[in-house]
This record gives sequence, C-alpha cells and structure tokens, in this order.
Amino acid sequence: MKKLSLKKRKQAEQPPSRITNETVAEHREQILAGGRKFKYPHQYERHKLVFNAIIIILVTLVLLSIIIWWQLYPAQNTSTFFYRVTRILPVPVASVDGAPVRYSDYLMSLSGSQHYLEQSERLNLNSEDGKRQIEFIKRQALDGAIADTYAAKIADEKNIKVTDEQVDQVIDASLNTVSGRISQDIYDDSTFSTLGYTSDEYRQIIKRALVRQEVMYSIDTKADTTKKAAEAILKENPVPSFADIAKRLQDKGYAVQLGSTGLVPKSNHDGGVTQQAAKLQKNQVSSFFRSEDGNSERNGYYIVQLVDSNDKQVNYNYLRVPLTEFDKQLKSLAVNKKIQEFISVQKDTNAIRR
Repeated sequence: MKKLSLKKRKQAEQPPSRITNETVAEHREQILAGGRKFKYPHQYERHKLVFNAIIIILVTLVLLSIIIWWQLYPAQNTSTFFYRVTRILPVPVASVDGAPVRYSDYLMSLSGSQHYLEQSERLNLNSEDGKRQIEFIKRQALDGAIADTYAAKIADEKNIKVTDEQVDQVIDASLNTVSGRISQDIYDDSTFSTLGYTSDEYRQIIKRALVRQEVMYSIDTKADTTKKAAEAILKENPVPSFADIAKRLQDKGYAVQLGSTGLVPKSNHDGGVTQQAAKLQKNQVSSFFRSEDGNSERNGYYIVQLVDSNDKQVNYNYLRVPLTEFDKQLKSLAVNKKIQEFISVQKDTNAIRR
C-alpha cells in the first residue's frame, strides 16, 4: 500500500504533458530554470578568467620592471635594445637640482663614443685598454647628460629657445670641408658610420648643445664684463698687442686666453672663429664675436687678428674670453649634494682618449 501511494504521489507531481493556456507559464519557467544551470557556472568561470588574466598581467609587469631595473642600474646594460627601451620609458640615470636626467640621453652619448672607438680607432673594447676607455667615456657621457639637463632646466626658467633653423645653420656649416662642400646625404652617412647616429639623433644632440651654449652666454655676466673691458682697451689702441690686452685684463682679475693657430683650412670647424679671421685684411683686428657651434669647450667671446692667408688657409692670433659661470654652478651643485647619480661610474679614471 505504501509503495502504491508513493507512485501516485510522483505521478501527481509530474507536470501535465500537454501545454495549455493554463500551463504555459509553468512550462516557460521550467525551461528557463533548466537553462540557468548552464548559464551561471559559465558566468562565474568568465569572471574568474578575467580576474586571473589581470593577476597574470600585473605579475608580468612587475617581473618585467624588475628585469629592466636590474639591467639598467646594477648591470648597466648599454645595448641598443635597452637604449630603445629608455627612449620609450623616461627612466632617470641621475638628477640635478631636482631635474631628472634621462637614461636615454646618457646612452645616446655613450653609444656614439663607443661606436667611434670601435669603428674609427679600431679599439677592442674588451681589452684592458678598451675597458679603461669605456670607463672614461661613461664618465664623459654622464657628465654631459647632467650638464645638458641642468641647461634645459635654466632654459625653461629663462624662456630660452633654440630653433630648428639654428640647428640647420650648424649642420650647414659642417657641410663645408677641405675638399669642398658635401651633400646632406653624404654628411648623414658619415655621421652614421663614424658615430652610429641617425640624422634625427644627431639633430637632437646638436640642439641640446645649442641650448647649453645659449644658457652659458645668458648667465655669464662676468664674461660679458670682461668683454666690455677688453673693448675699452681696443678703443685706446685699434691695433694692439693681444699679449698686452691679456696682461691688462688679467691684472684686473679677468680670465682670458691667448692663442695662435698657424695655417689652418678656411673651412676649419671651430664655431666660426676661422671664418671670421678669413674676412680680415693682414694685421686687421676683428670686433668681439661669439663662437656658435655649441661646443662647450670653445664657447666664449673672441677677437682675432689675421697674420697671413692664402687661397685655402689662414693664420691668425686670437684672444678668448671663456665662459665659466655654468661650470661653477654645476660644481657648486655637486658640492652641495644636489647632483645624484643612480649608476656607479668612476669619477677619476686614468683612461686617455687617443
């Protein structure tokens, strides 16, 4: 009797087989309920997959960051690949007066020097001499990147700008050689073979050098005062002895430099100094002018006196008022611990560039 009652109860619980107006809602709910058991597990799995994907991406980024950090800072990897990475990621190699020095600027300068040593001087960088040279050019590259960054900081503060036309003028002057004027394509090929720079990279380097030059002239009031003192002496004697001018200025505490070139090509690349001398008559003295090629070792105010010349060469004396304030400021920042370097580079090396 009990078994029969259970069977009857199960039969009573079964929904009617026929769908009628009265049972359509019940059948719809039954079908939807059957679908939910397939929908919800997949929905849950999809959320889990998205969560896991995010975790994997974050872990990958952390690991990649650690690898990049290790290669750039402890290992100091200077390969082309990591140079390209630093062009994309603005990671610092140092800081100067609160301004970050981009690692890519350091590697760009370093790669050019390495390329020159290997290709032009045929130096084996893995030799003992090569390793000493590498330490030397690392120091040069880092110091240069720090100086360029500090100059850019001052330029922003003083609203000093360097135009593309100024860069073009420097490049145009470089097209004049002893053998005659070369084309832009030959110049670009020469730059690439000698230093490994593309034309765009070399323009960047020239532009940074010109920014530093403009800043050096802008902040060096002492050099400007020295120039004015020399101009006053020149008014007293239009054809003076450069040695006499230098002595009188040095006696007053002004810094000046004297020099004589001997015969040099009229196309000599020295910031326009030789070109100014070539415009003079024999024994004639120029007025003061600026060196304009961005080379910080040549920057300054010049007067020149033509000694002799021929069709292709000139011989002249010069008096230079050097720019010293910018370097003094950098040294002061270093003394006051306002320059921080994030890689280990020798500050004193016995390496000698050949």
